[in-house]
Amino acid sequence: MGILRMLILQEKTMTATLSGYQLLETLHSGSKTVIYRGRRETDNVPVVIKTLLCEHPPLEDIARLRHEYQIIESLRIPGIVKAYELKNYQHGLALVLEDIPGCLLKEMITTQKTTLITFLKVAINLTQTLGELHAQKIIHKDIKPHNILINPESGEIKLIDFSISSRLDRENPTLSNPNLLEGTLAYMSPEQTGRMNRVCDYRTDFYSLGVTLYEMLTGTLPFYANDPMELIHCHIAKMPVAPCSETVCRVLEDVPEAISAIILKLLAKTAEERYQSAWGLKADLEECLFQLQVIGKIENFVPGRQDKSGHFLIGQQLYGREAEVATLMAAFERVAVGSSEFMLVSGYSGIGKTSVVNEVHKPIVGARGYFIAGKFDQFKRNIPYTSLIQAFQSLIGQLLTESEAQIQVWKEKLLTALGENGQVIIDVIPEVELIIGTVPPVTQLGAAESQNRFNRVFGQFIGVFTNQDHPLVVFLDDLQWADSASLNLIERLMTDTERKYLLLIGAYRDNEVSPTHPLMMSLSKIQSSGALVNNIILSSLQLTDVEALIGDTLNHIEHSQPLAELLFHKTGGNPFFLTQLLKTLHQEDLLTYNFHSGVWQWDIQHIQAIGISDLNVVELTARNIRKLSLETQQVLKLAACIGNTFGQN
Repeated sequence: MGILRMLILQEKTMTATLSGYQLLETLHSGSKTVIYRGRRETDNVPVVIKTLLCEHPPLEDIARLRHEYQIIESLRIPGIVKAYELKNYQHGLALVLEDIPGCLLKEMITTQKTTLITFLKVAINLTQTLGELHAQKIIHKDIKPHNILINPESGEIKLIDFSISSRLDRENPTLSNPNLLEGTLAYMSPEQTGRMNRVCDYRTDFYSLGVTLYEMLTGTLPFYANDPMELIHCHIAKMPVAPCSETVCRVLEDVPEAISAIILKLLAKTAEERYQSAWGLKADLEECLFQLQVIGKIENFVPGRQDKSGHFLIGQQLYGREAEVATLMAAFERVAVGSSEFMLVSGYSGIGKTSVVNEVHKPIVGARGYFIAGKFDQFKRNIPYTSLIQAFQSLIGQLLTESEAQIQVWKEKLLTALGENGQVIIDVIPEVELIIGTVPPVTQLGAAESQNRFNRVFGQFIGVFTNQDHPLVVFLDDLQWADSASLNLIERLMTDTERKYLLLIGAYRDNEVSPTHPLMMSLSKIQSSGALVNNIILSSLQLTDVEALIGDTLNHIEHSQPLAELLFHKTGGNPFFLTQLLKTLHQEDLLTYNFHSGVWQWDIQHIQAIGISDLNVVELTARNIRKLSLETQQVLKLAACIGNTFGQN
């Protein structure tokens, strides 16, 4: 059905079923939502109505609209558009919002020439709103000029569209999903792309604000690329040209160096290098405005002088793993120029194997490669190929986000490679059918012949994605639980002397395997074939590494040394245990932030006396789970029956 026809049917349905409101005009139509201007019939109050385009919307879209209402309705912030109600109509929902006179900031940037004073007032206003938003533990995650309403006459500014916002205390402390880019790519922080091995927290909004302010000053974005992967690479690895540079075509003739430095600090690649609080940013912007109004110019100064944050944030960079990361990077560089390699990463549970592997994301983006991952499950060893299937399902998910023209290219390559055996792959990865379409059934064979055919066809399937233009990295976690069929397939892949541009990374717990374990026997066969196999053995962190981690977290390396020594001896330098213990100390108010002095405080004798430091990692985790509500504990029990991951829908 055409978009125009859908819009007409949608408006007729809305008009007929949305009682109490009259639709006046269509303001915007996206791929999934339609926004109308209307009025409430009881009192003629102007409203904006956001609803779903599809006549029978999927539950995921309905849940997102409901989520947006719940976020906005809970806020009492002047700079946030108000939500009046979430109204049912026929098969969907309508979100009714206040109507603010004015225009989008994007329109103002495009049509009007701004002044430095106007820029600073808008920036201060937005920063104030972000500060209040973050204080209520909400991350917006889609700050951009298209989501900022401004009334040029009154100067009133409102932030809109909370459809992908997150509650800070509920944000899943894991990497973003590389297959699911939530937000707008041109304004997206490096960590929000899911390819930075970093958790996405409230500081992602500062990066997006930096892009927005950059655009206000220059009329252009800091990075521009037609190819999404190229744009992601720019966000992750390329430094923007300073707004004060003469090479930038600016809206303002003269951008002060101080303002340029503020924006570049917002656009820092890692969250630790950005502003840590909205109030520190606001103080710098207000200093600029004061100087401009009082002395007529802005003197240069170092940004962030008053930037202090009471947020408890454990440093996300890797500590004590420089050599291991360098080894992994070197392996990828060899693969990117035409080799094939098997890299093993071994160590105890919680030692940081996955964190080290995920550091390879950055060079992969630069080489336009693909990174996919799967995890073997202790309780699914009777199901063959689970981890490999999981990994390649995510790859197909990445391909389906590309343009129609590129998907057609993939279709032709897959059909050529698979020939008449396409159904062999579809049987285990049904998503492949979304690319190649329906294919003829395959001839039924005996068990052994079917196994051999599958291994051969799967090798041809992988060959489509391993070439000079896009090397492939496959990460298989918990190899100690791999099924025999998967191990046989891995053997076949790694002993194929013709295979190139493939880096297979396998992580396993070396304390859970013996010389006669199936994994070790498979590795022996691969090595004896002459295939390139390397092993990164991760050991516990050293005391200096723990001191650095705790010093960065608490912003005081020297003062925190006694605490670091206590936690080092308690955790044995295990990174997972260490971070969990730190979080527990904060949750128990044994680590508190003194806003007056701007430092973290603790009583080491109190920590020792309370008994938390006497728990082991299992006891500590169980203790934290028991502190959750009974409802949440029940959900976790049910989720554990599903597996190690589960969706929200």
